[in-house]
Amino acid sequence: MAKIRDFHTLQKRFLTPCDVAAEDDTVDPFTLVIFGGGGDLSQRKLIPSLYHLFIENKLPDDFAILGLGRREKTDEQFQAMMMEAIRDFIPKYYEEKKAAAFVEQLHYLSMDVNNPEAFQTLCHRIKDLNTAEWGNLLYYLSVPPEILPVIVKNLNGAGLCRDSAESKIIVEKPFGRDRESGNELNRLLLEAFEEKQIYRIDHYLGKETVQNLLFFRFGNSIFEPMWNRRYVDHVQIMVAEDLGIEQRGNFYEQAGVIRDIVQNHALQLLALVAMEPPVGFDADLIRDEKVKVYRTIRPVPKNEIDKYMIRGQYGAGTVRDKAAQGYREEESVDPQSNTPTYFAGKFMIDNWRWSGVPFYIRSGKRMPRRQSEIYVQFHQPPLQLFGRICDEIEPNALIFSIQPDEELTMRMNVKIPGMTNRPQAVDMDFNYEDAFQVKQDTPYERLLIDAIRGDLTLFARQDAVEAMWGVVDPIIKWWDDHPAKDFPNYKAGTWGPKAADKLLEQDGHRWRFHKQ
Repeated sequence: MAKIRDFHTLQKRFLTPCDVAAEDDTVDPFTLVIFGGGGDLSQRKLIPSLYHLFIENKLPDDFAILGLGRREKTDEQFQAMMMEAIRDFIPKYYEEKKAAAFVEQLHYLSMDVNNPEAFQTLCHRIKDLNTAEWGNLLYYLSVPPEILPVIVKNLNGAGLCRDSAESKIIVEKPFGRDRESGNELNRLLLEAFEEKQIYRIDHYLGKETVQNLLFFRFGNSIFEPMWNRRYVDHVQIMVAEDLGIEQRGNFYEQAGVIRDIVQNHALQLLALVAMEPPVGFDADLIRDEKVKVYRTIRPVPKNEIDKYMIRGQYGAGTVRDKAAQGYREEESVDPQSNTPTYFAGKFMIDNWRWSGVPFYIRSGKRMPRRQSEIYVQFHQPPLQLFGRICDEIEPNALIFSIQPDEELTMRMNVKIPGMTNRPQAVDMDFNYEDAFQVKQDTPYERLLIDAIRGDLTLFARQDAVEAMWGVVDPIIKWWDDHPAKDFPNYKAGTWGPKAADKLLEQDGHRWRFHKQ
């Protein structure tokens, strides 16, 4: 026994507190070319995020950002436009001198992406910025999906893709409309780029709570033994928005809630909850495990889709004490539209860890509040211990809040003070900003830096995109072929159609937020 103790003492002397290598936070000089540089995403998210990285000294001294668009603008006009965007969208961090220093690195080029010759002009402009020698060249396609193929084709024709070993392309969702179109998009991308150069961005994966799921699960030995069917009763994943479609009628009529949220955000969250421990934190090792989850999701027979998958469309109502019109009254929406704005579904994962554990996904527009979270409920304890004082006890749970606040909550039962043995649920909360006293980076800040560095961990790989489409395609097709007869079926400002409550009630469960 003494020898064993001596061995452990000796072992501890040579072990460091954490054997994970310190993260290299250096960022090489880069050129970022934004197609749609003057658009809404660029003004609201990309440029403000890059500005905040700049004032936090997370960007290198040498970088250039080139915005592309159809409208004629000078560099000075583009810079003034982005100064205003910074002031409007992150006013807390706006400082005129710092903003002026940042926008000096911004440039603009007017071009027609349908014209192949315009891409030769783009080549020359990149060289004029004296960044060609840096080699770290990124193309961000902040454009409608239908424009993406022609841009990729013309980039390739101009020798701006595979010919540049360090070039990368960042593609916004949706990655196609279905599995077939997603594969066609991938074929076009792979004609121009290698898979390691393609960054399919899902901004949800840049949120701190989402990233921390891996560290929470695999960095705490007390939880991993319970992370399976023997202890977990069910899992709820919710992505709720109080907003409507916000002048995006044309887009939403083509997308709907499944293409917009479920196929990407929600299934990504499901995979992070359900995946097996990766053998390391390399990008492909993590993405390998996520793909395995998608491939083990049980297909739902066509004649049972309406039993396990609920669709909805919001009508007129009240959200946050303000009147809200129905979806069919929104601009650019068909007055008889059958596009769903709400989804609730039950998914089963057929593997050893999760067999028999339902994963419920819910997402919708015009709900009572903006709330995204993962709720993991554990099995009930035996109630005989408490006699007849309570026939039901609040179950233990872990809650990963993603937005509006990023925090973790553990729910447990304790005894109420007094003479009786009556239990009551209490929450132990951990809030990131309160605990670390730092501002959390926005999702785009983290993802942009990762792309610049060449870290693919938080970006979707094509086999995962294909597998996710494989999960939702049958649902989309069934609903396209069998239009809903009761739309609109929930009022704006409520938690969705009543059928969604029944989906869980038939299993003896209920949504965390379920009152109509």
